[in-house]
Amino acid sequence: MHALTFIYIVIGIAFLFDFINGFHDASNSIATIVSTGVLKPWAAVLWAAFFNFIAFLFFHLKVANTVGVGLVSPDIINTYVIMAALIGAIVFNLITWYLGLPSSSSHALIGGLVGAALVAGGLHSLNYVGLSKVLVSIVLSPVLGFLIAWLAMSFFLKVLVKPDSAGVNRASRYFQLLASAMLSLGHGGNDAQKTMGIIAVVMFSAGMLGPTFFIPFWVVISCNLVMGLGTLCGGWRIVRTLGEKITPLNPLSGGCSSMGAALTLFIANHFGIPVSTTHTVTGAITGVGSAKGGFGTNWGILKKILWAWFFTIPCAALFAAIIEYVRPLFS
Repeated sequence: MHALTFIYIVIGIAFLFDFINGFHDASNSIATIVSTGVLKPWAAVLWAAFFNFIAFLFFHLKVANTVGVGLVSPDIINTYVIMAALIGAIVFNLITWYLGLPSSSSHALIGGLVGAALVAGGLHSLNYVGLSKVLVSIVLSPVLGFLIAWLAMSFFLKVLVKPDSAGVNRASRYFQLLASAMLSLGHGGNDAQKTMGIIAVVMFSAGMLGPTFFIPFWVVISCNLVMGLGTLCGGWRIVRTLGEKITPLNPLSGGCSSMGAALTLFIANHFGIPVSTTHTVTGAITGVGSAKGGFGTNWGILKKILWAWFFTIPCAALFAAIIEYVRPLFS
């Protein structure tokens, strides 16, 4: 196969990952707003997809640069390594989507990169400073989402005389719309940039970008567009898990959870840290449930989600490592 043709195939696989990321993680943006009845499902995915797409207007490309050159040494990156990483991440995403578990597409991709890089270049190929930031964010992003959502919910429970009244619910619908829009912006600004970084590093390793790494504008636009299209397809299995199975939600608590997750993503985007939107949203939803005294919180489903989180990076890394290991047999 011609080398340029293979590069385009790998870029196509990256777009496939971006699309799957969109529908797999659509639940992050729309689960609460659908479960509370603020928007119908079709309207919710259009709402989320629009803000996913325009995210490039609001955020610098710090996350894309981190994924492109901040996790694995560019010296060992080639189209084969990227292909193995993407396929490993896609396989894990599809498994967790089928099971209805909100795992992290971001960490699946990072796991895939690590697994493929270890086979291709050994331990010295990893950027341990960059990876340490990701590992810390695995803990901090859901904790921060939890704390912000808990504080917001606790505040409203104290200042509102009847937080569950019909009047409060009507007013909270607008709050939840705003919070959901911010969450979709944060999602598009963090998750779409991971695919931007992957495509750019493929092109850079092939000498298509010149001597300096950068993210071409067409890559920025296309990654946000493909993620938006994936969001339009909706990940309904995971929507039901996040929106219905963790804790009962109304427009007020749904808005608090979305706002907590959105602010966490904005902070991560500012510092260029590729965090998990899924982890952040789950932490925020748990935060509003805890603010209400933990009433109705389904700790059993949370335990399953935590196990999915724990296995994401090692499983995706294993899948990618196997693909990279056996690839020479078919070359």
